[in-house]
Amino acid sequence: MNLSETEIERFYRLYHSLLFYINNKYNVLMGIERPGDLHKMNPNDIQKLKDILYDKLELIDSFIKDDHNDLSAPDREIVSSWKNFVVGRFYIVRHLKNYTIFLDENEPPKAYGVLGIITPLEDMIGPNLPRMVKATLLPFENRIIYDGTIFPYNILFGSGTRRSINDSYSQAKNSLGIITSLPISSEKTEISDADTLRGYLKTAYSRDAYREDIWELIRKNPDLMVVYCEEMGRVHARTYKKRLREAGVVEGWFALIDGMIIAGGKTREEVLRISKSLLPPEKRKLVYIFNLKAK
Repeated sequence: MNLSETEIERFYRLYHSLLFYINNKYNVLMGIERPGDLHKMNPNDIQKLKDILYDKLELIDSFIKDDHNDLSAPDREIVSSWKNFVVGRFYIVRHLKNYTIFLDENEPPKAYGVLGIITPLEDMIGPNLPRMVKATLLPFENRIIYDGTIFPYNILFGSGTRRSINDSYSQAKNSLGIITSLPISSEKTEISDADTLRGYLKTAYSRDAYREDIWELIRKNPDLMVVYCEEMGRVHARTYKKRLREAGVVEGWFALIDGMIIAGGKTREEVLRISKSLLPPEKRKLVYIFNLKAK
């Protein structure tokens, strides 16, 4: 997914006007007489202006207030929104229908849905993912784009690293979802410990990689043991369903605790009653009940 031709013109008109303003203020590049001249410049030279911009965000306010810019109110809103930029190294992990996924290196990880500008990101980056890049993400009319330049790293990832990156992507989706606008809403930034724990428990790889973090979360908040047993119950249930069918069991309800089946029956109510009769009250909330359905 890319910007439309009208949006492309608007982005570069505003962004290059801002960089032109910075160049006039600091005299970084020679031979720049109008914003359009920046189209002909080497990206590494333009990056010098971008570095000044991202280091001195007050320049955005002074640019907006400049009487010579003749910016409309919507244009001023777009330029002002660029103060919410996100810069760093990202793993590009998926090319989806509506955007490309940029996964940051932070903990917990965040996944951004980013649009191309002129060239589709899949054509720029290629299909062999994940790929590490350095980029600056910008808000643009309730979507996320990049600032026109992406610097790829020539790094090949082994199978273990790819698993780790994909696991971080799963964790990001489970916690904040795919972020498609900037800044991130305050509701989204408040990641609960329960969501973090669910992300850690998502795959076998992450359960091993985050083993210490998992038990540290539970140590700090013992109530999270319910979440742990629920998520691990789903994991164990998948294995038990296969084994039960291999043993000839067609359908039924079963109760799990600590990875063990402690009760089975024809109905959920029956299994609940049996498991309650077997366990002390403090353990009953840790039971996971699953249904084996006839194929």
